[in-house]
Amino acid sequence: MQLKYLQTIADAQEYDCKVVGLAWSPNNQKLAVATIDRQVVLYDEKGEKRDRFSTKPFDPEAGKKSYIITGIAFSPDSTKIAVAQSDCIVYVYKIGEKWGEKKAICNKFPQPSPVTCIIWLLTGPIICGLVDGKVRALQIKSNKSQSLFASDSLVVSLAPNSKGTGFLSGHIDGNIIRFYLTNDHNEDEAQGRIVVHSAPPYALAWPQGYIFVGGCDKRVAVFNNNGKLVKNFDYSRDNDEYEFTVAVCSPSGQAVVMGSFDRIRLYNYNTRRSLWEETAPKEIKNFYTITALAWKKDGSKVTCGGLCGAVFMFETVLKRTIWKDKFEITYVGPSQVLVKPLDTNERGVILRSQHGGEIEDVRIMGKDCYLVARTEETLLVADLSRNLLSEVPWSNSLRHEKFYFENPNVCLVFNAGELTLIEYGDNDILCSVRTEFANPHLISVRLNERNPASENKKLAYLLDLKTICIVDLVNGYMIAQISHDSKIDWLELNETGHHLLFRDKKQRLLLVDTVTQSKQTIFTGVSFVQWIENSDVAVAQSGNTLAIWYNIDLPENPTLMAIKGDVTDVIRNNSKTEAICVDGNNTFSVELDEGLVEFGTALNDNDFSRAILFLENMENSSEAEVMWHTLYVIAMKQQNLTLADRCSSALGDVATSHFLRETMQTAQKFIEKYNENPNNSPDVWARLSILYGELATAENIYLEQGNIDAALEMYKKLHKWDEAIRLAEQRNHEKLDELKQERMTLLVQSGQFEKIGQILEGEGKYEEALTMYVKSNKLLRIPKLLEKEPSLLEDHSAIANVLKSLVKQELFEAAAEVYEKLDKPDLAMECYRKGNWN
Repeated sequence: MQLKYLQTIADAQEYDCKVVGLAWSPNNQKLAVATIDRQVVLYDEKGEKRDRFSTKPFDPEAGKKSYIITGIAFSPDSTKIAVAQSDCIVYVYKIGEKWGEKKAICNKFPQPSPVTCIIWLLTGPIICGLVDGKVRALQIKSNKSQSLFASDSLVVSLAPNSKGTGFLSGHIDGNIIRFYLTNDHNEDEAQGRIVVHSAPPYALAWPQGYIFVGGCDKRVAVFNNNGKLVKNFDYSRDNDEYEFTVAVCSPSGQAVVMGSFDRIRLYNYNTRRSLWEETAPKEIKNFYTITALAWKKDGSKVTCGGLCGAVFMFETVLKRTIWKDKFEITYVGPSQVLVKPLDTNERGVILRSQHGGEIEDVRIMGKDCYLVARTEETLLVADLSRNLLSEVPWSNSLRHEKFYFENPNVCLVFNAGELTLIEYGDNDILCSVRTEFANPHLISVRLNERNPASENKKLAYLLDLKTICIVDLVNGYMIAQISHDSKIDWLELNETGHHLLFRDKKQRLLLVDTVTQSKQTIFTGVSFVQWIENSDVAVAQSGNTLAIWYNIDLPENPTLMAIKGDVTDVIRNNSKTEAICVDGNNTFSVELDEGLVEFGTALNDNDFSRAILFLENMENSSEAEVMWHTLYVIAMKQQNLTLADRCSSALGDVATSHFLRETMQTAQKFIEKYNENPNNSPDVWARLSILYGELATAENIYLEQGNIDAALEMYKKLHKWDEAIRLAEQRNHEKLDELKQERMTLLVQSGQFEKIGQILEGEGKYEEALTMYVKSNKLLRIPKLLEKEPSLLEDHSAIANVLKSLVKQELFEAAAEVYEKLDKPDLAMECYRKGNWN
């Protein structure tokens, strides 16, 4: 890498006009320059002056010249600037996203002593060093400061790591202290003092794995992360060299620029030799002392400020290539590449290897929307339109891979019978499977589409020509393996991954439920099939017939339309869903029922108001009833009682609607009493269990609350008297006798004499039970009762009436059993003969 002069941003003055701070915004659009006259000047990325603002003293009575700016830093979102001042304060100015927006102080952080240096970490807090040796963290959200650590020596420099999770502080006594704000660092990188330099470390930088230190001893020392000296660039014998005053690290961590007097030195990391190398120094005559340095976040430019107010911009480029007159590919470091389109004003993509490998073989693919690059040990893929970059470990495969970009969320890489899935924006391989079929029509991937409540990632692919495998990519196990009797030539999961459509060589279209693994043929002679975007609606063509499954859960009832030509695509946008047809040289569209598609989409998006509005405008039909029922099931799963009430009313289920409204009243009382979510109400839980028919669950809920009366009342309202008395007996309830009497009264009033007889029989009151059986005319129970209690045979009058009734109703076998118990075999045999018993 070399430093190439680009332009002068600010001219030098004839007097001391020191540039006290430089900072590039993380979005690469703004450069802030702080001057000795307490001004902050803003430039755009081309170096044109666009704005400026004056800073304010901590104490207005002290006067505007009572302080100087000691450092500036941009916020991670590029909308704020932190300004450190010598009058013991840090101001944070909100400058906005666009040029010309009003500047306002949004945070003030008074400090116990003057501030000497400042940085703003990517993880959020501002870090400042003080004259008294303290290093403090400033929290924007809480507007509070806290001391991270203290030393007895003035802080002269701060240097962040590339991740923004930690920093180094340099002190005037030569100590260099490392501090992390998160726990994701290497355990070998201990916190605390790691280096004691021979001079105050005014020039301090923290590239990946190393520490650069420079000072008034005219040496540049390079230490590893353990504090061991690994390289020493000694210029003490060079009479033209002066002390090093400032240092800055490249965003990739593979280059460091050190500033001194009339000179900038650049150090590059040789990834092949694993050592730091110095390039030829950049001489800047009459620039005098370099007082500030800043490296643009995309790695393409370095700016330096001097003692007399001059600000120069340098380009830091290894090489630059043009890809097919469409993209400019700029190598700004061994492991960092800037890719920008030539025909638009888009900012492009910063391609950076997180492992520090040297990037090579950058290619633009997939209709110029995707990028593929390599290092020796990794593979990089990027979605250029969404600026999503992935870097995954990759072995040397002789570069025979085939890349498929049909899926907008994942890149399919096929090599030597192995299919690898790389999700854009994720640095881990999503999945690798063995398959010989690399056709994108035989692979379907769905990743968290339609905003699922939990992670939902699924893959369907061919194990062989007749077998489909469906894999859960979140948990890494196989969901289903579907075998078929014919070769499969197309497959696709729906967006939720709950259904799979596939077509075989016989042009049969089959639907698979991935949960139950059930499979059924839903159409034949299929030449075209597709899921409609953002819905669970499927479309298929067979001859001149177009079939639409607006409700895929009822695959036997598709909507059929007559069409001409061949369907080539189904497009959904601008509240319209159209099938594109080609008939000879003519292309036309067939509009589908967007309302039915909309209902399914509304459900999947949990937009129930939109779903109800659609159904209310729909005529009463079997399809509407199915949709209302579907909406009711979803409402009950989510315990949305208001929605469930509306659905049950539409379905004509008055009882359920009334019960739900009573439940909502119970929930409202709970809210008024406890001011909590009604889903936390035990009474609501119990009532919903009753609605589901889970009475045992409802009983347990009431009993856990110590409310046995509510459980008994529940059984009474549902006429479950046996359960009510069973519970009262278990708990030895004081109203047990009252419950039994209440049950008997109700049974007598309703004429349920057989039930009364059963109860009396269970209580051992056999004579009364016999009377009730006779009264209820349920005579077949009597023989068993007599068998259980033979003493009843002594009541000759009652037995005679029973026998008379049995014979009259031609229940001869039952009469024969009674005669047997009376020891009258002749009469018993006569009854058996009359009953044709053999």
